[in-house]
Amino acid sequence: MGILIRTLLAGAVALVSLGAITQQLRDQGVSDTEIRIGNVMPYSGTLEIFGQIGKAEAAYFDIVNERGGIGGRKIRFMSYDDLSDPSNAMDLTRILVETDNVLLMFGSFGTPGNLAVRKYLNERQVPQLFVASGDQQLSDPSVYPWTMGWQPSYREEGRIYANYIQAFYPGKKIVALWQNDQFGRDLFKGLEQGLGDVAHNIRVDIAYDVDDQHLDGHVSVLKRSGAEIFVFAGVPENAAKVIRAAAEHGWRPVFIVNQMAASIETVLKPAGTENATGVITAAFLKDASDPAWKDELGSGAWRSFIEKYAKAGGKDDAAAVYGYAAAETLVQVLTQCGNDLSRENVMKQAAALRDYQASALLPGIKINTGQSDFRPVKQLRLFQFDGRSWQSIGDVLDTAFVDPGKK
Repeated sequence: MGILIRTLLAGAVALVSLGAITQQLRDQGVSDTEIRIGNVMPYSGTLEIFGQIGKAEAAYFDIVNERGGIGGRKIRFMSYDDLSDPSNAMDLTRILVETDNVLLMFGSFGTPGNLAVRKYLNERQVPQLFVASGDQQLSDPSVYPWTMGWQPSYREEGRIYANYIQAFYPGKKIVALWQNDQFGRDLFKGLEQGLGDVAHNIRVDIAYDVDDQHLDGHVSVLKRSGAEIFVFAGVPENAAKVIRAAAEHGWRPVFIVNQMAASIETVLKPAGTENATGVITAAFLKDASDPAWKDELGSGAWRSFIEKYAKAGGKDDAAAVYGYAAAETLVQVLTQCGNDLSRENVMKQAAALRDYQASALLPGIKINTGQSDFRPVKQLRLFQFDGRSWQSIGDVLDTAFVDPGKK
């Protein structure tokens, strides 16, 4: 009798333990029917153009849900507006984690906000996946093992532009106009590092605020330097204004713009394609407004996505492609998780992507991660605009040369 009672008690304890584990998984944002994912975006304010990324991700997840979700579970994408103010990031993230009980945070926009919540999420062991920032600090698993970036680093992008300048325009005078925030600073720092001993060729650089109303004046100052190379780092709207302003001043330097401000539809056409002809950028995603991808992006899957994106108020093709590719990468990770949707396994699978190529990535660019490699997209390709389409310059770039003493 004693053995029977002990056996029954052991069984009861096992059932209670199993129930506790199941409940724990539910508390972490997973149920039999859904997976809850948190996100913070600037849907309004000065950076609202990047809130279009969140709308694109929501549209992609809607399509996934229509197909049955992931393992029979629908994705519940919970995305809040930080009003373009990164100081709101902590409060919104706490709500998503502690009240909404999300499994993970995914794709939140911006460097300051992501840095602000990084310690909190790591202490609670909540995945902070595929953040929408190219800051290198957001891809350091040795210090923050629950935080993973997604796109190439801003600093690496700046180094690539420096390498291009040295290879094709050695000794030429350079000017730079960069957004006065962590993004702009990082890209400009990469440019300086890549130039190394010839960084003195940067004759003038101006840091400007994102809502600066004096861009035309800055362009006039830069033109007077007599520079032949103009490097711009900023948001799409300002890139268009600066390209147009340079042309109006009768100045035709070699124009280099950062990849997130190089859409044909939202930057080059508003600037005037005749003014933008010759513009150079480094990219890792296809440009949805480039005729080169017309047939591919005319597929049923892309059309279905764009219809949903448009209904959600989406209107930026570059953000659409970015959100599509990032969300597609997250779905790949969750699919790899199988039935183990614990937070630990989510991070394990995120660090186990092998030659994965999201459909919106440029040919030859693949995603690879590892336990010590938390930067999924590391490759870029240089392109030049010919007035109609982007033409590639050379092969896929895995890295950029940098003076070792300037790291």
